[in-house]
Amino acid sequence: MSKINHTINSLSEEEINAIEEEVSHLPDRKSAAIEALRIVQSHRGWVSDTTLAAIAQQLGMSSAELDSIATFYNLIHRQPVGRHVIMMCDSVSCYVMGCEKVHRTICDHLKVAPGETTEDERFTVLPIVCLGACDKAPVVMIDDELIENISSDSVADVLERYA
Repeated sequence: MSKINHTINSLSEEEINAIEEEVSHLPDRKSAAIEALRIVQSHRGWVSDTTLAAIAQQLGMSSAELDSIATFYNLIHRQPVGRHVIMMCDSVSCYVMGCEKVHRTICDHLKVAPGETTEDERFTVLPIVCLGACDKAPVVMIDDELIENISSDSVADVLERYA
């Protein structure tokens, strides 16, 4: 089997079909890069080097070109993450509204530092520059759910919802 066929085979048929569906709505294959990365991440939780190479091949671009896109967007995970990803906003608005105490409470509760995954692989905690909800600061995002006006007192209850 050639290396090219091996690379493309690292994507599932479902992933390939979903990517091709996205491509069909766009002016060129490369325009589907971000959505293709999101599709693979939704199936696997993250985008490995092997799957990135397969996506790049499918879209007709180099792995380096696609990796530069993947690493630019902080919602694309290039390393394994837990079942739930907590993005802790540390924008100026969140800082002014007390995010440092909330972040410390989250990390202490989960026994991890920012950038780490819990031992049970339930949570990964990631700092993020801005979640775009400055009027509701402090905020965190867990998976796709934005938690507004979070306080250190509510952290345990919020995390409990993600068993």
